[in-house]
Amino acid sequence: MNHLFVDNLTVIDFAYLDPTRGLVGESWIADVVLGGELDDQGMVFDFSNVKRTIKRIIDERVDHRLVIPRGYEGLSWNQDTPDTFIWNLSDGSHIIHRSPDEAVVWLSSDRVTPSAVAALLERELLAVLPSNVSSVQINLREEVIDGAYYHYVHGLKKHLGNCQRIAHGHRSPIRIDRNGKRDEELERSWSKLWQDIYVGSEEDVVRRQVEDDGVAYITFEYEANQGEFTLTLPEKRVYMMNTDTTVEFIAAHIADELKAQHPSNTILVKAYEGVGKGAIASR
Repeated sequence: MNHLFVDNLTVIDFAYLDPTRGLVGESWIADVVLGGELDDQGMVFDFSNVKRTIKRIIDERVDHRLVIPRGYEGLSWNQDTPDTFIWNLSDGSHIIHRSPDEAVVWLSSDRVTPSAVAALLERELLAVLPSNVSSVQINLREEVIDGAYYHYVHGLKKHLGNCQRIAHGHRSPIRIDRNGKRDEELERSWSKLWQDIYVGSEEDVVRRQVEDDGVAYITFEYEANQGEFTLTLPEKRVYMMNTDTTVEFIAAHIADELKAQHPSNTILVKAYEGVGKGAIASR
């Protein structure tokens, strides 16, 4: 059998639900290997079609979506609103999510793992690739990061594309310079603060309440051009901002917070949004 490979084909930025970590932002790099017989051109698959076909399917299926393992025992549905589900966490609290269908991906497993997501994508790709392609292998991996990083989830209701989905996320490094030198202690401190966090905008909050379980919750709700979105989270799993939560605002917010802590210092923040992209703010 002949094989064709494409490394670093795309990056999928998404969120998933975990029994302990809760709502987790993630960024996985996708490598692809195709196996099969050579076609009339002497190719397994034309490289020029890889991005048009394979990258598009991977991006459309998982990128900027919430991945939910259907087999998790703590998953339940609201009978009155079938587009709403409840994710019961191991600490006794819960997460409630409502969105259009295209904002979620359902996995036939009890946990979200790279292999489970890869298997879903491999099946879908085999169904649409030419008959001479007999195998698809997808490797999903995290970026190797030299330094601190955090996992965050957010939604951008004003965005005209898929960033408007209320629960998509990123695994992001951060670079902080103080007085022209990298400050790894500040980077680690901020990354610890934003470990598995939902970054919410105050203008999207519709309710704050303490429920019968004694847990304080925040509910976000908005309508975007893809439909209506609602998300309820334990307050301790949320970091609030007074602005939208674009990476530009995030970089500016972190820089402002650090400048307030160190007013006599110059601060530069390079905040990433997933792999290889982001925003810079200096104060």
